[in-house]
Amino acid sequence: MLGKNRNESYADDEKTKIGTMIGEGTVFDGDLSSPEAVRIDGVINGNCTCEKKLILSAQGQVKGNITAQSVIISGKVDGDIVVSGKLELLATGKIAGNITAASIVIDEGACFDGRCTMTSSVGKQPESVPAETKEKADDNKE
Repeated sequence: MLGKNRNESYADDEKTKIGTMIGEGTVFDGDLSSPEAVRIDGVINGNCTCEKKLILSAQGQVKGNITAQSVIISGKVDGDIVVSGKLELLATGKIAGNITAASIVIDEGACFDGRCTMTSSVGKQPESVPAETKEKADDNKE
């Protein structure tokens, strides 16, 4: 995206129907669950579960775990994130926690402190390579 600052506007905001918005200056204590997309400009002290997209603006903070279909992070997250689709961590974003996602994009300047696990299907543990397959691969190297 040449010439655009992705932190100021999101390319697909016009297409996303926001079902819940936590405004700037608002502090929500407790777990949040939504069947629609969620945009957070305030602070959430609890877990967030969203069946669609979760957008965390540069002013937004989540102190808890996030589960969603897709996530865009410009603010601060202190907790683990599980995403069945794509997670985008923009330049102003900060994550202190583990990420499990099908795909991930991290912009230059973003902060991430944790482990990242990429899966084709969230909920499945990453499959380990069977010993026989590993031995065959080692034999082929020789």
